[in-house]
Amino acid sequence: MTKSRNINRPKTRWTPVMLELLKQWYPNMTGEVVAGALQIPMGAVYRMAKKLGLRKSAEFLASDMAGRIQRGKQDARMIANRFQPGQVPANKGKHMPTRGRMAETQFKPGQAPHTTLPVGSYRRVRGGSRNPHLVLEQKMNELPGPNHVRWHPVHRLVWIAANGPVPEGHIVVFRKGMRTTVLEEITLDRLECISRAENARRNHPGNRSPELRKLIQLKGAITRQVNRITREHKERSAP
Repeated sequence: MTKSRNINRPKTRWTPVMLELLKQWYPNMTGEVVAGALQIPMGAVYRMAKKLGLRKSAEFLASDMAGRIQRGKQDARMIANRFQPGQVPANKGKHMPTRGRMAETQFKPGQAPHTTLPVGSYRRVRGGSRNPHLVLEQKMNELPGPNHVRWHPVHRLVWIAANGPVPEGHIVVFRKGMRTTVLEEITLDRLECISRAENARRNHPGNRSPELRKLIQLKGAITRQVNRITREHKERSAP
């Protein structure tokens, strides 16, 4: 039923001749030109090109047809559509019009989200992509800016309260096997202040397993060889 109502686009029927033309034209022509010549949707061109593993040629990518930003060259299309010196945006000084229930639901000046916690509150968050462990933090102020301006790790606060500011290039960490997010258990005897270099050494994967260290070395060797082959190929292909 959907086909009879023209909801689904008719499927492109690729003939051997069309496939051969696609292989000849696609590397050096835009998808729009190829689609127009074959009288098929542009999406069909890209889908079949991907299926066949076709790629644009180096000459095409270096030409203005690719529409890429190139060092020392400016595409005429970019020049025609970019902002000119002294040009004023059409919406400068204008407020977005209020429609529907926008007036009653939009934020008012000084209004805070309902999830905002008061100063002194605690929360448990992940330490980041390089530190997946949970960390207990305390909200210290209402200053604007990123979260770390307002929220500080409790273990760092405990160390600073006893020893003063953390020296530059150092961080406060839990001693091995003593990590916790329970407020009462975050005590000074569980903490130590170490340099960032020492922290990097401790957390390097190679220091955790001899087998993993060998794999890292092997991966580095493979990466260097791949980069060398890629570089040599580019040098040979350069005009």
